[in-house]
Amino acid sequence: MQANILSVFLEKLWWLLPAIIIVSILKSPWFKGLIGEWLIKISANYLLDKTTYHAVHNVTLETPDGTTQIDHIFISKYGVFVVETKNYAGWIFGGENQPTWTQKIYKTTNKFQNPLRQNYKHLKALEAALDIPFEHLKSVIVFVGDSTFKTEMPPNVTYAGGYIRYIKSFNQRVFNDNQIQELLNLVQTQRLKPSLRTNREHVKNLESRLENKSSKTCPKCGSEMVLRTTKSGENAGKQFWGCSQFPTCRSTLIN
Repeated sequence: MQANILSVFLEKLWWLLPAIIIVSILKSPWFKGLIGEWLIKISANYLLDKTTYHAVHNVTLETPDGTTQIDHIFISKYGVFVVETKNYAGWIFGGENQPTWTQKIYKTTNKFQNPLRQNYKHLKALEAALDIPFEHLKSVIVFVGDSTFKTEMPPNVTYAGGYIRYIKSFNQRVFNDNQIQELLNLVQTQRLKPSLRTNREHVKNLESRLENKSSKTCPKCGSEMVLRTTKSGENAGKQFWGCSQFPTCRSTLIN
């Protein structure tokens, strides 16, 4: 009898488990980040002249302390624009020179690394790889989530399509056509091959660097890591580093 009831239950609600899995994926930081990257690519494809702005996405470069990963690069006659995307919701507080910024959602407050500082390392890596003056590299931060800036942000920190207007605000030529092609070739030859293996190695490099720091930054989203203690189970009492964005980001590091 119980077997029959279970069989009927499974026949009628067979779709429930796949639905739960799909919803979990749609709400995951990984998927939201993927959507953010896709929005940047699509908007650039339609709103930036491809004969003027040459896009290279998901670039991983070797650095003296490991690797660094750049979301988007746009090489043009007006300079090299380095775009870092951030998918955050809620109120965002931050200043250009502050080491960390603040995200506030209702009564929950989280700290995360100043994305301008994060992108600075990307610019320095490109400066070395391309051998060009630093002033020709332009840092651009794009927030793609449902967020609101509650403090005045510098012009290169924008919402969604605002980064297009910022890029187009530069109109003084600094590279000729031959130099542009040379820069594109350099990026393609010096980047690590885009692959799951490259991504895994990059995360390992981040974790290795974090282990040598007294203050830790999340290897997945760049937020501050918080020292926590396991309260139950076989690991009760043991400490670990957990992302301050939990449960949005569930990244952890062993203490």
